[in-house]
Amino acid sequence: MFAGFKINLAVLILKKINMKTKRILLGLLLCIGLTTTSCSNDDNEGETLVPLSGKWDLSKTGTVINGTETLTDAAENQSGCNKDYLELKLDNTVNVGDYSSVVSACALTVQSGIYSRSHNNLTTVVNGVSKTQDIVNLTLKELKLRDASGFITVYTR
Repeated sequence: MFAGFKINLAVLILKKINMKTKRILLGLLLCIGLTTTSCSNDDNEGETLVPLSGKWDLSKTGTVINGTETLTDAAENQSGCNKDYLELKLDNTVNVGDYSSVVSACALTVQSGIYSRSHNNLTTVVNGVSKTQDIVNLTLKELKLRDASGFITVYTR
């Protein structure tokens, strides 16, 4: 009688251990599965997900000299006027606003065209002139572009 009870008890203990082991293994498998399928930094191939469209005010311009980026306030902006701007619309049209006091005080001239984005390149075509720039930095507040000659243009919102 006690021998049968001991055997049944041993079987029950083994079953409980097996259930616990199965649960532990299942938990480990779930953890491994979640960590190996999580998002990585290169899921968007380096392209930022911040929206590019909107009105960007010209803020700074510059270049890289001896490996050091040098930026200054944009000389294109007329003193006492609003800042020149780049407006990128959702329908892929672009407006380039230029405030100038040559003819009259703070007169706005707007040139329109189209733009496209391919990964981290921004191409604008305004008045038949195509211009491709690298998107160096894009945040909710800043758009930094660099052209093929190394000239840097910084826009802010």
